[in-house]
Amino acid sequence: MNVFRRVMLASITALSAATLGLTAPAAHAAHAAEPLDYVALGDSYSAGSGVLPVDLSSPLCLRSLANYPHVIASRTGAQLTDVTCGAAQTKHFTEAQYPGVPPQVAALDADTELVTLTIGGNDNGTFINALTACGTAGLLSGGQGSPCKDKHGSTFEDQIEQNTYPALKAALRSLRAKAPGARVAALGYPWIMPATPDPSCFAKLPVASGDVAYLRGIQAHLNAVVERAARETGAVFVDFAQVSEGHDACKPLGTRWIEPLLFGTNLVPVHPNALGESRMAQHTLGTLGLG
Repeated sequence: MNVFRRVMLASITALSAATLGLTAPAAHAAHAAEPLDYVALGDSYSAGSGVLPVDLSSPLCLRSLANYPHVIASRTGAQLTDVTCGAAQTKHFTEAQYPGVPPQVAALDADTELVTLTIGGNDNGTFINALTACGTAGLLSGGQGSPCKDKHGSTFEDQIEQNTYPALKAALRSLRAKAPGARVAALGYPWIMPATPDPSCFAKLPVASGDVAYLRGIQAHLNAVVERAARETGAVFVDFAQVSEGHDACKPLGTRWIEPLLFGTNLVPVHPNALGESRMAQHTLGTLGLG
């Protein structure tokens, strides 16, 4: 009788194991087939402003259907909710940017699995003010000296440290509160200026030779506070300092990721072109281990 029971128990155990062996992969396959719940937040670098084709569902946001969130979604099969919007500031994570354009974190919920963003460049008008100031000063100086640095000194970097950094942390925390289980990737901004002055670029990006390093320093500081805020809020920082080197706005079409201020091909200057958006997606996927 004991032998019989042992045989029966062994048979039942073997059958159960065989059944599990058949059903577990099927269950896993069914789960794996579910698309990643992906929400894209951020400003014009996320929106791909100026890159065709335009997403007509939100015309005010100048959002492209070829922006890096769409590239990421197409390569991963993710289910994308794209609420990126040109000119967005960190405050627009929790405040409406335009009528009919709700706070960006409203797109998040507890089921969100992946979030990407670029944000911070529009706070204090950092990008537009610095580029306008330095471009104007460069034209007036004929490209000589460092007139922008001489006039503005540490003003832009002080604003980044004092205002943008705490605003970034607050924005990332508001995101985390809405999507506590999501993996969050905060992207840095690819280089706009070359590493050294390029006299041949002055017609396209009229910045004085001595202000090239000055503008690079402002952008490097912005990226540094994005990295710091990301680290302190549990997000992954996607660093473009190395991979975007040599792809600045002074490089020829087909090499550059960022369009110049003048004589570029984008509808919106000093922003990523289609190649730049694609490369931003590629590096983000690599950083996250998804590509």
